[in-house]
Amino acid sequence: MKFAFYANTDWYLYNFRLPLAQQLQRDGHEVVMISPSGAFGPRFGKHGFRWITLPMDRASLNPLREMVALRALARVLRQERPDLLHNFTVKCAVYGALAARLAKVPAVVNAVAGMGYVFTAGNLKARLLRPPVKLLMRVAFGGSRSLLILQNPDDVDIFVATGMVSRGRVRLIRSSGVDTSRFRPVERAAGRPLRVLLAARLLWEKGIQEYVDAANLLRGRGRQVEMLLAGTPDPGNPRSVRQDQVQDWADEGTIRWLGHVDDMPALFNSVDVMALPSYYREGVPRSLVEGAASGLALITTDRPGCREVVTRHGVDGLIVKPKDAAALAASIARLDDDRDLLRRLGANARGKAISEFDERQVIRRTVEVYDELLPSRASRRSFDGRTPGSRQG
Repeated sequence: MKFAFYANTDWYLYNFRLPLAQQLQRDGHEVVMISPSGAFGPRFGKHGFRWITLPMDRASLNPLREMVALRALARVLRQERPDLLHNFTVKCAVYGALAARLAKVPAVVNAVAGMGYVFTAGNLKARLLRPPVKLLMRVAFGGSRSLLILQNPDDVDIFVATGMVSRGRVRLIRSSGVDTSRFRPVERAAGRPLRVLLAARLLWEKGIQEYVDAANLLRGRGRQVEMLLAGTPDPGNPRSVRQDQVQDWADEGTIRWLGHVDDMPALFNSVDVMALPSYYREGVPRSLVEGAASGLALITTDRPGCREVVTRHGVDGLIVKPKDAAALAASIARLDDDRDLLRRLGANARGKAISEFDERQVIRRTVEVYDELLPSRASRRSFDGRTPGSRQG
């Protein structure tokens, strides 16, 4: 069988969905990657995957340009003739589902991790976009040969309540998974200052300002806490923090800005706390799951997606109110003073990552979704003991 993966960046496909593609490959299937051009795409060839580039501007609202992108995707799908198309992110899910109908792709899986800018921002542009986007989603997700994967129960309730999809067409899979053998705890050096990390796309809704304000509060109180920020601005998102603003914070010594980091396991092993004071409509934040697997103490908010990772305050992490820099600073100070609590929270977070977010579970459940739509059960062979490579009818 042939599978096609479609996303708005090659970075997403390579960093988040490569293990799923490799599992399908081991089962004897072909997987084609589709995205706009980027720096990560050429790496697919080293793993035996073809990569097809398409014109797509994530921030575009030009109807003519969007029609060109939709037609280009439909043309690729007609040429490739995949048995199943898996679309990732809101825009790709809508475009992919519509293009799949034009190209008569037999089965479509749409994965939406979080509600995105249109549903989270409160400005006029986002509010004006909501009605047409909801209408497009109803059309795109209504096919009898398609299923929608969401990452948290809050999003399931919203999608169903607003009529964007029927509950019977939704499957809940928490997170895109984490390799718990790659992200794992290490013995951390004693006696050094507490090191706190926020790793995320640099969007205001991720709590970037609150994190910087908390750093200033801690420094003003004489706390020797190192506040690290990993990630880069996202020019495709209107709510991105400007690069010059981040550089100013770094130049002032408020935070240490690392920019893009390739070796995330090494970074997590160099810090003690993962903080994500988000008020974004997250799916399930990848950085929180990776931090949990690395045995870090977690600080986050009781917001959709975040509450899937930290469920019990003081047990598997600390919960702070959104947009509350003082509460964030107080939680960091608490962990600075109580290293036993720091270690206990990290151990509990690691246990939860293994039991609930291990990528093998996520891959297995995703393959089960494929099997609901495919005419055979061939995609499940490696999980039920069958020999990979041979086809079934």
